[in-house]
Amino acid sequence: MSEYVAEHVQDGPGARTRNGVLRGALKDGVASFLGVPYAQAPVGALRFRAPEPVEAWDGVREATAFGPTAPKRPYAPPLDALLPDPEVAGDDCLNLNVWAPWPAAGDGDTADGGRAVMVWIHGGSLIHGSSAVPVYDGTAFARDGVVLVSINYRLGIEGFGVFPDAPANLGLRDQIAALNWVRENIAAFGGDPDRVTVFGESAGAISIAALLASPLAKGLFRRAVIQSGAPIARSIDVARGTTEAIAARLKVPATAEAFAGVDPERLLAAQTAVTSKGNPVLSRHTFHIAVDGDVLPDHPGDLLADGASADVELLMGTNTDEYRLWFVPGGHTERVGSLAQRFLLRKGQISPRTAKVYRECRPQEKPGEVLGVLAADKLLRIPQNMLADYRVAGRTAATYLYEFGWASPVLDLRACHALELGFVFDTLDLPETRALTGPDAPQELATAMHAAWVAFAKTGDPGWRPWDAARPVMTFGPDLPSLVEAPREAERRAWEA
Repeated sequence: MSEYVAEHVQDGPGARTRNGVLRGALKDGVASFLGVPYAQAPVGALRFRAPEPVEAWDGVREATAFGPTAPKRPYAPPLDALLPDPEVAGDDCLNLNVWAPWPAAGDGDTADGGRAVMVWIHGGSLIHGSSAVPVYDGTAFARDGVVLVSINYRLGIEGFGVFPDAPANLGLRDQIAALNWVRENIAAFGGDPDRVTVFGESAGAISIAALLASPLAKGLFRRAVIQSGAPIARSIDVARGTTEAIAARLKVPATAEAFAGVDPERLLAAQTAVTSKGNPVLSRHTFHIAVDGDVLPDHPGDLLADGASADVELLMGTNTDEYRLWFVPGGHTERVGSLAQRFLLRKGQISPRTAKVYRECRPQEKPGEVLGVLAADKLLRIPQNMLADYRVAGRTAATYLYEFGWASPVLDLRACHALELGFVFDTLDLPETRALTGPDAPQELATAMHAAWVAFAKTGDPGWRPWDAARPVMTFGPDLPSLVEAPREAERRAWEA
């Protein structure tokens, strides 16, 4: 047990961390500690450098408001109305939040070492998002006996630029620093450092796949949840392409030294101009996690297939209509005809034979819709199935798969990317969640999905059969959860050589 423990302070719950005492807020038996620094502000000499430990403070530090968010720009319309992305000004963006049942110990959910801990890593294509998004409020997890931690990390060129004179994957290094902070301090909030589950969505899930493969993150978590992500990384040379494109726009060398001299607002403007026409499916210039030989010695998919994190229990899944968040608001489903579909399939290196199977399985769908399903399956569902198969063959810890299928009526987005978030966090009542779900999302489905995540964090078992040769997938919606074996198997098989 850590020497850092809950602390009595006036006018609020307190916690003594390795850096000093925090004072949070208390409501309905849940304590929240917001904006807690886990590393020094990445500015000045620390810009484009690996995270450095926080210096200790004297007295009691207030922790009742979200800390600064990483430098970023809002989502472009119309996604800005669907995906809230608050911005909090300030330099100390390497901060985290903790929600915990309070008092910090003493009920049936507490094991000898403390309560189960979940650490949330937000998504946003590595250029958007933060832990301050209201949908990610940790109250429901704390209400149900889990200590919930959410983190900020550097984004865009600050977190995932590739330079010859700076470490790569700074955003991943930030995440590892936050997990080390959890390891050292979470007992002060009633958490068990040996029962940590990392979970994340989209770019956060891709980050978790990289953390599962990274030797620098080994031993920092016991379980992992990958929501709408997969083991995806690029070679250092390919990942450098976006940095070089931004450097060309700024007319400066593609070095950290040169970028450090650029005004942050001008840098954000150039980054936005270069990346604004990309998306996770029809990507042009986007940021990538890089195989750098340090944080990632090799491609994460290869490392995981070879047994990395074999002892970590894994839950992962996708949404039925992932692509619709990226295709529908921008009109791609309407604009893409048969000829454009074939061109984009060739560009995406999707074989005509595979595409033919999808067309035959979806005769009523438009070419743009079939293209979207193919692209999302290639990016997400097929790699997850392959990883699950590798893990079963390697006799690893249990692997569980899910699919989220409840259809949102908003803009006919259906079960699109990010829709499951309000269900996982049990925050359907928030207006920021309803922007994507509409007003009538089923609470009983959120109750079931949230409970499965809580059960997985506490026991390693979300409540259904682990992956085996029958390919069981727990489907959350359109009705109540049900276990389905080998969903859309003909389409999955179409990817096999």
